[in-house]
Amino acid sequence: MHYLEDFYIKNLKYDLINKFFYKNVKKLPILKKIVLNFGCKTTNIKALSANLLALELIAKKRGSLRTAKQPNLALKIKKGNPAGCILTLNKNSKLNFISKILTETLTKIKQFDGLKSKCEKNCLSYTIKNSFNFTCLEDHSYLFNNLSNLNVTIITESSKKEETLFILKALQIPLKNK
Repeated sequence: MHYLEDFYIKNLKYDLINKFFYKNVKKLPILKKIVLNFGCKTTNIKALSANLLALELIAKKRGSLRTAKQPNLALKIKKGNPAGCILTLNKNSKLNFISKILTETLTKIKQFDGLKSKCEKNCLSYTIKNSFNFTCLEDHSYLFNNLSNLNVTIITESSKKEETLFILKALQIPLKNK
């Protein structure tokens, strides 16, 4: 069992019940999935392949190319052309990614005061601008000279924004105070 899953079962469930007054334990919110996304502003196959390889190295799981649903004249992207890379993390891989973010990536950022994020009812999304904070990408920096920004979306099964923020703060994910 992953240590974050153990923390959720032993501590966070009781905190959620006491704070939000749940009567049914089966309706407690949980982390559903994490979506990693590199949006490319070009259809250059080298840039797309570098982004896809970076996703696979970061998450240790195979990603997929995302195609454009609508044409974008400003970026010169036609409908159906590849426009980015996406990867969805479920089950144990989402917990491994959160622990990797907390222990490796965020500790390397100098003058870090929290994640600037957009929080909605059941998801939190933020952007990692410098992907070289991941140790797996440092060794191969010559391949990843011009990576796009990595968008990370954490999706929960909660009905309120406060519940989502409570879960993420309990998991020690540093959020910027507004």
